[in-house]
Amino acid sequence: MADVAVELVLRSTRVITPEGTRAASVAVAGGKITAVLAHDAEVPAGARLEDFGDDVLLPGLVDTHVHVNDPGRTEWEGFWTATRAAAAGGITTIVDMPLNSLPPTTTVDNLRVKQEVARTKAHVDVGFWGGALPDNVKDLRPLHDAGVYGFKCFLSPSGVDEFPLLDQEQLATSLAEITGFGGLLIVHAEDPHHLESAPQNPGPKYADFLASRPQDAENTAIQNLIDQAKRLNARVHVLHLSSASALPLIAAAKAEGVQITVESCPHFLTLTAEEVPDGATEFKCCPPIREAANQDVLWDALVDGTIDCIVSDHSPSTADLKTGDFATAWGGISSLQLGLPAIWTEARKRGRTLEEVARWMSTAPAALAGLAQKGAIEAGRDADFAVLAPEETFTVDPAELHHRNQVTAYAGRTLHGVVKSTWLRGTQIADHGTPTEPTGLLLERQN
Repeated sequence: MADVAVELVLRSTRVITPEGTRAASVAVAGGKITAVLAHDAEVPAGARLEDFGDDVLLPGLVDTHVHVNDPGRTEWEGFWTATRAAAAGGITTIVDMPLNSLPPTTTVDNLRVKQEVARTKAHVDVGFWGGALPDNVKDLRPLHDAGVYGFKCFLSPSGVDEFPLLDQEQLATSLAEITGFGGLLIVHAEDPHHLESAPQNPGPKYADFLASRPQDAENTAIQNLIDQAKRLNARVHVLHLSSASALPLIAAAKAEGVQITVESCPHFLTLTAEEVPDGATEFKCCPPIREAANQDVLWDALVDGTIDCIVSDHSPSTADLKTGDFATAWGGISSLQLGLPAIWTEARKRGRTLEEVARWMSTAPAALAGLAQKGAIEAGRDADFAVLAPEETFTVDPAELHHRNQVTAYAGRTLHGVVKSTWLRGTQIADHGTPTEPTGLLLERQN
């Protein structure tokens, strides 16, 4: 340690590294991890020691599925509030989705507008996805060259008019273009024909809403996506998987060498259809929260690697859009600040480890987006950390959440895992849920 100009040493009896959990001292210089050393390693002269005792030092979480909605729908969310919530929740990097902001991130000019808005408001590092629309194939390569991490498309209506879906022919055209320059397509995979033919019974009953978004809609869209990816040798990613019956299709495609990855979300892994009260549209999302038996299979798929990562799909709105009618209420769950404790609470019940949680919520999302400097506590990576007291509990009070609209499906739930502090490139950015001033950077994809 002595031959490097170490500025900071973070010490814990439980540091989660790629080789496992160990007692260690983590040396930091210039915002980077320089070494992971023995717990009792000597602290160099001039370096500051932060000793977290038995609290767990995890790699900062990476959330590649966040709808910040800024600019344009800033009454729903914004970079200042979303990134404060992320920092309070142990997240050090987010990748912003291209829609629900106005303009959407579908041209380089629109990307620049969004970057300018985010620049002074980011409490965590922020990257951007581009969007693939029926009419912007010509914009995909310029967006890629401008540093977006990949492209999102919808195969069913997105919920906002300025971001139309791709039909199968348009999907093939966009995917061929993106594959031509080695890009990644991330896909909201629900088949519109299955949705149109599903029973539509508006009103407050959750069972009626669930019937309107059947698993077959996800399964058909995913199978079509697999077929296209196989034909083009394309890289594709399935967003927010909720259908357990799609997992055999995905597992078979992976075994065949199809370049497909899959995410699920805290709400699918911790909440169940059986517990959603009628009229409680804070639980509405698309695809929907399904039954407990379905959730069990999703967990099995996380453990065996069929599902690669867990990200929030934080998709907030103003409270008035969460009407009591599941058919008309805005579909989206706000969980940016709560994802880590929500997942850890369920994981520990199921006998899973914090090492696995760190892989699902930090290492794997970083790898998905190509964020090589993020996602692990090892030399050469950014000094991004979350400090977690995994045995401590708290009860979710919406008033203590930092995102703009304090509506959450987790209200009143008692969760395990208190985030004590969050660190970005060696600087503390949140202390016991209170964020500091913004120091996040805007990230661009590196070739």
